[in-house]
Amino acid sequence: MKTLTTTAHLEADTTARVSLFAPASGDEGFVSLRVGGEFVDLALIARPGTADALRTLARAAEEAAAALDRIAKTTPDGDA
Repeated sequence: MKTLTTTAHLEADTTARVSLFAPASGDEGFVSLRVGGEFVDLALIARPGTADALRTLARAAEEAAAALDRIAKTTPDGDA
């Protein structure tokens, strides 16, 4: 991954979408994973051969979601 550090807060209405850009002449194609909201839109571009990096990202997202679920269960009002 190229280096870029930024911060954005996910909100309940954050959207995610995947777009396939099929191979064209001289290009192997790619997939765009976009995560966005009102002010921030993050696009991750994945080319063939990088599927494992996306799978690792998905596992980390699941781990983070599970941690948030645990936090919500331990707070009196259910909010993190």
